[in-house]
Amino acid sequence: MSNSDPSPAMDFLGFSGKKYLVMGVANRKSVAWAIARMIEQSGGEVIYTVRSEARRESTAKLLAGRRVIVCDVEDQSQIDSLAGTLASENVELAGLVHAIAFADYSEGMLPFHETTRKQFLQAIDISAFSLTAVCNAVRDRFAQDASVVTIGISTTRMASESYGFMAPIKAALESSLAFLTKSFSRFSEVRFNAVAAGLLKTSASAGIPGYVDSYLYAEKVIPRGRAVETDEVAATAAFLLSSRSSGITAQSLVVDAGMSINYFDAGVVGAVTAASVD
Repeated sequence: MSNSDPSPAMDFLGFSGKKYLVMGVANRKSVAWAIARMIEQSGGEVIYTVRSEARRESTAKLLAGRRVIVCDVEDQSQIDSLAGTLASENVELAGLVHAIAFADYSEGMLPFHETTRKQFLQAIDISAFSLTAVCNAVRDRFAQDASVVTIGISTTRMASESYGFMAPIKAALESSLAFLTKSFSRFSEVRFNAVAAGLLKTSASAGIPGYVDSYLYAEKVIPRGRAVETDEVAATAAFLLSSRSSGITAQSLVVDAGMSINYFDAGVVGAVTAASVD
C-alpha cells in the first residue's frame, strides 16, 4: 500500500515506484513500522516480514492491505524461502530495513559474566548474523545501488545493566556493516548503514528489566529535556535508505538527542551527589 502519486516535496527521498523490504514490525510502536510508514507516505511500496504466523495474526489489522511474509531468521530455510519468493516474483529491492533483535532475559537481568553460551549465541544469531544471512540470500534481488539499514544502539561501550548482554551483540552488528559493504562492492554499490538509536519508548524495550528507569534518566541527561522519539530514528533511517545519502556507507549514525555529550550535566550531578550525602 503506497501513495501512487506523491507530490514532489513528498518524493524528496526518491522512494516513489520503488520496493523495500522491512523486517521487524511487531506493533505500531515498532521502529520498523515508523520507517515503513515514511516509505509509504513518500510513494514507496513495502513488503513486510514477520517472525511467525502468530505475529502475522497480531499485526493483521495494522498491516491490512500490505504484503506480509513470515520469515523466522533463526531458520535458514525460511530465509531461503523468502529469497525464493522474491525471485519468483522478480522483485527488485531498492532497500532493506533490518529491525530485528532478541535476547533471552527469562531468568532476569544477570551480571554479564553469568550470560550463558546459549543466550549469547541465540542473541547474536537473531540480532546480528541475521543481517548477513538475509542480505546474502537476497543479494540478487537488490538494485545495483540499494541501501540496507539496520537499527543499532547509541553506544556499545557503556556497560549498562539495564541492557544486559545486548551491547556486545550490537557491536558485532555494527562491525559487520564494514565487511558487508566491502564484500558486496565486488558486484554492486549496495550500502550498509545503521541508525544508532538512543533509548526509545517501544513495547520491546518496556519488557527489559530496569529499562524504564534508564529511559527516565536519559530524559534528565538529554539537553532538550525529552527523550528521542521513534519518528526521529525512523527519519534518519529513511534518509539512509534514500539516494540522498549515496555517499554514506559502513556507518552508524547516532540519534540520541545529545545524550552522549551531557552525562555530567550540573543538575544531574548535583542531584546524585546530594542523594549520596543523604
